[in-house]
Amino acid sequence: MTASEAQTLLRYRGRDVNPADVAFIRELIAAHPTKSRRALSTELCHAWNWYQPNGATRDMVCRSLMLMLHRAGHIELPEPRPGMRNPLAERRRPAPVDVDTTPLDASLAALGPLTIRQVRRTPDESIVNGLIEQHHYLGYVQPVGEHLKYLVLAGDRPLACFTFGSAPRHLAPRDKFIGWSPEARKENIHKIAYNGRFLVLPWVHVPHLASHLLGHMARRLSHDWQEVYDHPIHFIETFVHFERYKGTCYRAANWIQLGRTTGRGKDDHTNRVNRPIKDVLGMALCKRFREKLGVQA
Repeated sequence: MTASEAQTLLRYRGRDVNPADVAFIRELIAAHPTKSRRALSTELCHAWNWYQPNGATRDMVCRSLMLMLHRAGHIELPEPRPGMRNPLAERRRPAPVDVDTTPLDASLAALGPLTIRQVRRTPDESIVNGLIEQHHYLGYVQPVGEHLKYLVLAGDRPLACFTFGSAPRHLAPRDKFIGWSPEARKENIHKIAYNGRFLVLPWVHVPHLASHLLGHMARRLSHDWQEVYDHPIHFIETFVHFERYKGTCYRAANWIQLGRTTGRGKDDHTNRVNRPIKDVLGMALCKRFREKLGVQA
């Protein structure tokens, strides 16, 4: 490796970008003078073999990297095309959902059979988005990367919602618990899912419902992920704001506490607490989860 290649200009999403990478991107741009920024990012994904586990290109990640290099003066991207839409910038808040809000006080057995419907990429996805926006204290945030959403119903009446998404790349309590190396984490992080939202609707008062649903999710999530993204999930995790909630339903469903967050966030450069500190809870979905996540015996 030359001195030029060893020099890191920036690090983004686990990739060190050096002058040789920048030179390659400049050559790629020069070789395709009529292509848009989006088309160039797709070309770079192909050149760098930058794909998601389901085979799709990591286009948005690559485009963000190229924009960072452009803003830092390392490359010169073409001007944005007139009329090109940015779906992330234009995304509106989910619309309110009109559902039955009559108080439901019942036993779990009295509810009868429950339906847990995976609604990602279906018309019912908007129901989950809207209910979370209206009734979860954190509101709705669009998950990044691979993700699934679930709607729980008793008959045709919504009771609860889940979202599961891509896990944070670095999470010290989880990484220590699993015991994997940086290389193993990089190769296997996509096999962990993050439970970003869990909402039991506020007028639903059914003892043990929350832990019951978490148990169902633990049994089906890996299969559903395999169906949509062509790989399984071996571990799930979540954050609990312990000053607001005890996380009782998670603990009753056999999730364990792994530690606490630092309260600094993934992009912090100040080493100062700038957000609530939360408990980190996790649960293995199979017996040999460490082996399946790349931990060497």
